Amino acid sequence: MRTTTLGKNGPVVGRIGLGTMGMSFGYDPNGRDDDTSVKVIHRALELGVNLLDTADVYGPFTNEELVGRAIAGRRAEVVLSTKGGQTVDENGIHPNAGRPDQLRAAVDASLRRLGTEYVDLYFIHRLDPSVPLEESWGALAELVQAGKLRALGLSEVSLEEIRRAEKVHPVTAVQSEASLFTRGSLGDVLAHCNEQGIAFMPYSPLGRGVLAGAFSKPSDLPEGDWRKFLPRFGEEAMAHNNAIVDVVRGVADRHGVTLSQVALAWLLEQGEHVIPIPGTKRLKYLEDNAAGADVRLSAEDLAQLDALPEPLGASE
Repeated sequence: MRTTTLGKNGPVVGRIGLGTMGMSFGYDPNGRDDDTSVKVIHRALELGVNLLDTADVYGPFTNEELVGRAIAGRRAEVVLSTKGGQTVDENGIHPNAGRPDQLRAAVDASLRRLGTEYVDLYFIHRLDPSVPLEESWGALAELVQAGKLRALGLSEVSLEEIRRAEKVHPVTAVQSEASLFTRGSLGDVLAHCNEQGIAFMPYSPLGRGVLAGAFSKPSDLPEGDWRKFLPRFGEEAMAHNNAIVDVVRGVADRHGVTLSQVALAWLLEQGEHVIPIPGTKRLKYLEDNAAGADVRLSAEDLAQLDALPEPLGASE
């Protein structure tokens, strides 16, 4: 596994991380298998995929417990990332827990579920519109001083918001959805991250499975999978986007690799500290994703992928 550092001065991590959300939340709810997920996490560590990403609202709460179970006795091998600042109820997930007292309580609860004394990287999952960013960020900065958190990150933020946070405490990482399908954050936000040595962690780097060739029509999605409600998984969008996937397939065929590996390799070319965090709960896909770090795309490949047309439904 090729490596980089988590930001300019952070710990060494594999160029590919592991998002654990789908192991217990969101995707294919009937396919949950905690024992297999623990094996996937253990295999990830063997492969050098040592950056694990979770959040308190995944489950809610059960995903952190699962990750805590998996890393018990192996904490030193893991660069652990989690997120807080949101609540979840029957109506969905809400960015309404950004007050300092809420974040302090959330961090303590995450530490208990994860079974650890500190988290390597803690994100504000979404900014609370009712709380000034500086208050939320300042409260977390105090927890860095207290030793409960090693570094801080922001998720789905603008360049202006990153700069506001930097005036209070260093921003080690930024997490946004980014892929060949979703490029909105690959402009000024990524440019700033590259300039400042901030880690950029794309989630859903495989377009929520479409860029892996896993789904070509809506009926391919498992029963109860929340992706069925996203515009990109409608009949018209998927029919349009399959043509884009075919271009990626052509690049993959030239190299004798998989679609997923091409999609991940393209992201790795976007910056030294770009660390995609594809999620999976299957050993086969974990190993496939990890091998994406070894794929080197040519200038011709990159030009072809850069020129892909805008997909339908990519914003959701």
